[in-house]
Amino acid sequence: MMNLRATMLTIIAAATLPGFARAGQLDAEIQALRTYCKADIERLCPNVEPGGGRIKACLMANKEQMTVGCAQALEKLKQMKK
Repeated sequence: MMNLRATMLTIIAAATLPGFARAGQLDAEIQALRTYCKADIERLCPNVEPGGGRIKACLMANKEQMTVGCAQALEKLKQMKK
Protein backbone atom coordinates (compact mmCIF):
# COMPACT_ATOMS: atom_id res chain seq x y z
CA MET A 1 0.00 0.00 0.00
CA MET A 2 2.83 2.44 0.87
CA ASN A 3 4.67 1.66 -2.37
CA LEU A 4 1.54 2.27 -4.41
CA ARG A 5 0.95 5.61 -2.68
CA ALA A 6 4.60 6.64 -3.18
CA THR A 7 4.46 5.59 -6.82
CA MET A 8 1.26 7.57 -7.42
CA LEU A 9 2.73 10.66 -5.77
CA THR A 10 5.83 10.35 -7.93
CA ILE A 11 3.73 10.07 -11.09
CA ILE A 12 1.59 13.05 -10.13
CA ALA A 13 4.67 15.15 -9.30
CA ALA A 14 6.37 14.21 -12.56
CA ALA A 15 3.26 15.15 -14.51
CA THR A 16 2.79 18.53 -12.84
CA LEU A 17 6.38 19.78 -12.51
CA PRO A 18 6.80 20.69 -16.20
CA GLY A 19 3.66 22.82 -15.90
CA PHE A 20 5.05 24.63 -12.88
CA ALA A 21 8.37 25.18 -14.65
CA ARG A 22 6.60 26.54 -17.71
CA ALA A 23 4.41 28.79 -15.55
CA GLY A 24 7.52 30.15 -13.85
CA GLN A 25 9.16 30.82 -17.18
CA LEU A 26 5.99 32.48 -18.45
CA ASP A 27 5.91 34.70 -15.35
CA ALA A 28 9.52 35.69 -16.06
CA GLU A 29 8.67 36.56 -19.66
CA ILE A 30 5.69 38.66 -18.57
CA GLN A 31 7.93 40.48 -16.10
CA ALA A 32 10.44 41.11 -18.90
CA LEU A 33 7.59 42.44 -21.02
CA ARG A 34 6.63 44.86 -18.25
CA THR A 35 10.24 45.96 -17.87
CA TYR A 36 11.14 46.37 -21.54
CA CYS A 37 7.78 47.68 -22.77
CA LYS A 38 6.91 50.10 -19.97
CA ALA A 39 8.29 53.16 -21.75
CA ASP A 40 6.76 52.05 -25.07
CA ILE A 41 3.36 51.58 -23.45
CA GLU A 42 3.54 55.00 -21.83
CA ARG A 43 4.66 56.60 -25.11
CA LEU A 44 2.57 54.70 -27.67
CA CYS A 45 -0.53 53.69 -25.69
CA PRO A 46 -1.03 56.32 -22.99
CA ASN A 47 -4.83 56.20 -22.94
CA VAL A 48 -5.30 52.46 -23.44
CA GLU A 49 -6.94 50.69 -20.50
CA PRO A 50 -5.12 47.47 -19.51
CA GLY A 51 -6.93 44.17 -19.85
CA GLY A 52 -8.45 42.10 -22.58
CA GLY A 53 -5.32 42.30 -24.73
CA ARG A 54 -5.77 46.02 -25.43
CA ILE A 55 -2.19 46.96 -24.52
CA LYS A 56 -0.76 44.18 -26.69
CA ALA A 57 -3.05 45.20 -29.56
CA CYS A 58 -1.92 48.81 -29.22
CA LEU A 59 1.74 47.79 -29.21
CA MET A 60 1.24 45.58 -32.26
CA ALA A 61 -0.55 48.43 -34.06
CA ASN A 62 2.51 50.58 -33.34
CA LYS A 63 5.16 47.89 -33.86
CA GLU A 64 7.16 50.06 -36.26
CA GLN A 65 7.75 52.53 -33.41
CA MET A 66 8.45 49.94 -30.68
CA THR A 67 11.89 49.67 -29.15
CA VAL A 68 13.97 46.59 -29.92
CA GLY A 69 13.82 45.37 -26.30
CA CYS A 70 10.04 45.52 -26.22
CA ALA A 71 9.74 43.78 -29.60
CA GLN A 72 12.03 40.99 -28.38
CA ALA A 73 10.07 40.59 -25.13
CA LEU A 74 6.81 40.33 -27.10
CA GLU A 75 8.34 37.75 -29.42
CA LYS A 76 9.57 35.62 -26.50
CA LEU A 77 6.13 35.77 -24.91
CA LYS A 78 4.57 34.76 -28.22
CA GLN A 79 6.94 31.76 -28.45
CA MET A 80 6.08 30.73 -24.87
CA LYS A 81 2.38 30.59 -25.64
CA LYS A 82 2.81 28.17 -28.54
